[in-house]
Amino acid sequence: MTQNRAIRVVATGARLLVGAVVAVGCVLGVTAAVALPWPGIVNEPAQVSVTPTTGDTTLVCNGAFRAIGRNTQNAGQMSSAGGAALTAERGETGEGTELTASDLFTADFGGPAAGPLKLVGAAERGSTATIAAAESVSLAAEDLSGLAASACREPSTESWLIGGTVETGTSDLVILSNPGDVTATATITVFGIEQSSTKTLVPAGTQLAVPLSSVAAGVQKPVVRVTAAGAPLRAVLQSSLIRTLDPSGIDVQDTAGAPRTELTFAGVQVLTKSADSAVTVLRLMATAQATQATLTIRPEDGPAQEISVPLDATVPTEVSLDELAPGTYTVDVVAEAPVVGAVRQVTGIGAGADFTWMTPAPALSGEVAFAVPNGPDPRIHIVNPAGTEASVTLTPVTGGEGESFAVPAEGSIVVDVSEDTTYSLTTDTPLHAAVALAGTNAMAGWPIWAGAAAQDAITVYP
Repeated sequence: MTQNRAIRVVATGARLLVGAVVAVGCVLGVTAAVALPWPGIVNEPAQVSVTPTTGDTTLVCNGAFRAIGRNTQNAGQMSSAGGAALTAERGETGEGTELTASDLFTADFGGPAAGPLKLVGAAERGSTATIAAAESVSLAAEDLSGLAASACREPSTESWLIGGTVETGTSDLVILSNPGDVTATATITVFGIEQSSTKTLVPAGTQLAVPLSSVAAGVQKPVVRVTAAGAPLRAVLQSSLIRTLDPSGIDVQDTAGAPRTELTFAGVQVLTKSADSAVTVLRLMATAQATQATLTIRPEDGPAQEISVPLDATVPTEVSLDELAPGTYTVDVVAEAPVVGAVRQVTGIGAGADFTWMTPAPALSGEVAFAVPNGPDPRIHIVNPAGTEASVTLTPVTGGEGESFAVPAEGSIVVDVSEDTTYSLTTDTPLHAAVALAGTNAMAGWPIWAGAAAQDAITVYP
């Protein structure tokens, strides 16, 4: 009995000893495992880089310039003041499809077709459609005079219109075109000291205009955002000015693009100065939060100037650029939060003067097609933000020899082009560019945009 108990005690002690040794070993093993690197086991998700098939490109041309108030019996009636002359490279698109402007009374003005136009460039064999178009209209009437010109652009679900006003003597219109097959709902939001919004329906295949004064009453210098649901819209701002019964300019302004922390304005033309009122003006607005913006103004030759501007959230601010000498400028804006903006330029003050708003120029790379419509002294201003010299080639799309130019590092050049001509611009460095037209009592300008149909490669995770 005693012997068996002794054996059991010895056996139990042995097991306890072994258990203690194993426990100590486990602790030491865990400690060592924590201290030493473990073998890496990484499960890479399946992925593939895919370049989407290029789609068709749809451009919308605004068409006739609208006059309002000519009918004394119906002050709100709109009529065609003049048809737009179109310059386009359509490829195989044919003549395009005219949109219905049911709210527009078509007058007999003896000009070209007045209706807004939808142009579609078909992508074939995986290549992007080569399509570009621009239009211009020149008026010399008792109530409207000047030059209005712009590029035909793709519709969008969001547009920012900067250069509007409801001051006495102005007749600004937000023009909405729906080239799609379904009705679109447009929400027009006006930013100023106070914010307001309204909705309107734009049927498929139609164009309509909303007087800015009807949605921005009391806001002297508004910024307007148009958002579209159901179908994308092309939104433009048509402006006209009368000073003491004298017509003093017309303009058609395209969307300024999405809010960004960096904006580049190419082709800013300073033609005159005035001691009575600001003539060259930059309008800026921080779209979400208050921020500080730094403006860098660069002439073709000479030193740059810098201006610091505080911006309150969703409140437009204007900066006078009247101290600039006549010439062509680049204006860079860098802010800590996203902003939108446009630059107003004029040929003069008073009867017969003209004005235009220049919107930011996006970065261009590779090959881009653009059209130059009829207009005086057409030129393009090319800006190179890079620290190295850039090479640019301009070639008429309809044929002819291309011409190459060197754009200096952090500099710009102005190149003469021909009116009523479509060009291909090829660059080896991301650049900014704008078309500028200017003559006696005539001015227009707009940035060159790359087509939206070409898509970058995306990564797909099955």
